[in-house]
This record gives sequence, C-alpha cells and structure tokens, in this order.
Amino acid sequence: MTAPNSRRRLLQGALASLGLNALAPLAAPSIFGNLAQAATRADDGRVLVILELSGGNDGLNTVVPHGDDAYYRLRPNIGIPAQRLRRIDDLHGFNPGLAGFEKLWHDGRMAIVQGCGYDKPSFSHFTSMAYWHTAAPNSGSDYGWFGRTADALSPTPRPNFLINIDEAQSLAVRSRVHTPVVFDDPEKFRRTGYQQERALLDVVPETKDGNASRAYLNDVARSAREASALVRQAWQSYSTPVDYGIFPLGLNKIAACIAAGLPTRLYYTGYPHNAFDTHVHQPDLHQRLLTYTADAVLGFMRDLERIGQADRVCVLAFSEFGRRAGENTSRGTDHGTANNIYLFGKGVKGGFYGERPSLTQLVEGGNLQHTTDFRRVYASAVEGWLGLDSKAVLKGEFAPFPLFA
Repeated sequence: MTAPNSRRRLLQGALASLGLNALAPLAAPSIFGNLAQAATRADDGRVLVILELSGGNDGLNTVVPHGDDAYYRLRPNIGIPAQRLRRIDDLHGFNPGLAGFEKLWHDGRMAIVQGCGYDKPSFSHFTSMAYWHTAAPNSGSDYGWFGRTADALSPTPRPNFLINIDEAQSLAVRSRVHTPVVFDDPEKFRRTGYQQERALLDVVPETKDGNASRAYLNDVARSAREASALVRQAWQSYSTPVDYGIFPLGLNKIAACIAAGLPTRLYYTGYPHNAFDTHVHQPDLHQRLLTYTADAVLGFMRDLERIGQADRVCVLAFSEFGRRAGENTSRGTDHGTANNIYLFGKGVKGGFYGERPSLTQLVEGGNLQHTTDFRRVYASAVEGWLGLDSKAVLKGEFAPFPLFA
C-alpha cells in the first residue's frame, strides 16, 4: 500500500483495512471493533470489477473488421484471414484465441464499445495509463476514478470496500476516503520480515504505558494484520471446479473474496508488466494473451453462476491505448490511439456500441481517430451499473451508453 501522508490518512487506512465481521473467528479485539461490526458480511449491492490489459492491447486484431478491405491493406502480414476468425457478423470476427469471448457474446453477456480514446492522445504507457486511471486526460487528479467511485459509494471508510490485486497499488484506486486492500498472492499477504522476527510481527502487544502515539500505531498494525488474515482465510477456504485457464488474472482471487462474503464493491486487477506491448512478432503472442484473457473471464463468469453471485457482478476491461492501424516492419504494431472497451456480465446488454473508427481516414502517424470519449464508458458503469452520479465522480458530463438491462 502507498504510505499515508498524514495521521488522518493513516487512520483512514487502518479503518478501511478492517473486515473482522466477515470471518469472525480470526478477529482479535480492536479499538475499531464497533465500526467493523457495523459492516455487513455480504453486501447485496452490485460489484464492479476492472480488468486492465496493460501494454496497449491491439483492438484491431482482437475484434477484427474482416469485412473492411482496408484492414488487410494496412496489415498484409499480421492481418488475420477471415476464415480463421470466430465470426460475429459480416464485418467483424473475434481473434481465434477468443473462444471464451465468443461464448459470452452469443449468450448476450458481452458488450463492445468501439473507438474509445481522448483528445491529444499520449503514446507513453505511463502518461496514457495515468489519464485512464484518473479519468483526467491532458490534466491530472490527486485521486483515481475508481477511488472516487468508492468515495461516492461510501463517503465514510468501510472495511474491505476496495480491493486491488497487484504487486503495487494502482493510481486508479487512490481514494480520498478509502485505503485499498492491495495484494498479489493471498498466501503471502502479511507483513514481511525475517523468520526470526515472526513472533514480534504476528503479535501486536497492548499498549499499557499511556503513550497515545504507540497505542495508535499498534492499533494500525493490528488492523492491517487482521485484514491480511481475512484475505488469506478467504483464499484458503475457496475451492472451485471451474477452469480459469492458464492465467486467471486475479479473477479467481476475486471470486474467493466474493464467495467468502467480503463486503467489497469494487475490485481492480489485470495483466502486469505491459504484457500487451506487442511491437515484434505479434500474432502468436497476442493470440496467446487473448486466450488467457478470454478463458479467465469466462471461468470467472461461470464461477459467479456457481456461487449464485452472477447477477451482482460486471467486468469492464480496457487498455491504455490501442495500436497503430498499420503493421510495422517487425510484424508487430506500435503504440496507437483508439481502442475497444469490453464489458461482461449477466446484467450487460450485449452488442456493439459507439462508432467504429475509419481505417481510411487516419490521423497523424497513421492512427485511428477516436470516436468515443472513454469517460462515457466509465459514466455508463458508474450510473447504469452502480447507480451513482457520474458527473460528481468524473468531474464532467459524459453521456452514458445504455449498456445495462
């Protein structure tokens, strides 16, 4: 977790890390016990999961416009032949690796929003991702859009309300009110230290000397220990027959938390280390990455059905930018602009949304002209799925799409 920058921030972090009521046998006495007891074991509110496809997924080779001859002129070597695609309609087909997406599409549980981007696009992974994380392109914000969503859902700290599955906290989940629970491996989610120090790290003593600062820090340490124990127990208690494929993308960990009854409403996960940055020899690598993604998402959806939670959960998948319309000389693609956003869930109204960017009227550098401000999709999720005022969350008006039943 990011270190708090004030006593107030540290206290908020301690409060938000608690989740004692969900697995009561693990809970040690705490001065925050009354607040923890007020949280419900199973929040029946809707859950939004963000899946980040970091590195810039190539949208044109994900949902392929095989009916447009310009696609094959731009990509004579890496363009995917129509007969190899998983057919959607006379114009579009899924990449051959997307069997899971094909299933969800035909079940009406997948939406594709086309042409998503923003004005004056950046081709830097770091900069563009920061714009998507904050929903503030070409400007900035102290907090992430997902963190602001958490603040709108709960203006006061709530235990285990926001979970980020990653090696480090994402800017997207930075919140004024809530400190996210951040972990990668549930088994290792605990304070780190040498084995010889475990006895001291695992037991936080009661403060008996009247030192208020020491008492405060001990309570923060105790609450963090309790939160990590909660997540580990949720994972250890979780068992599923559902196949998530080779790389579950943290979605199985989210299923474990949902199955354990954590009151989390917002989850953030994704690929690490710019996996989709396919500059060289793209086709085989890209297809494998898409296969892992589609298998994981389909597995997650099936697992939610198994535990009776499918009605509550929506997944939104995005990348920080798309790839250039034409292939490069290394049989790959370079950083581009407009891209698709994908949504999955039982409550999603499947189909295409937004205008498909032209492949013949390219902008500077041979890039697609975006047709949809990506914040319209955020607004759709914030309003249509979570029932919040998107203007307050996104600090502007962005017309939502009718993405949800």
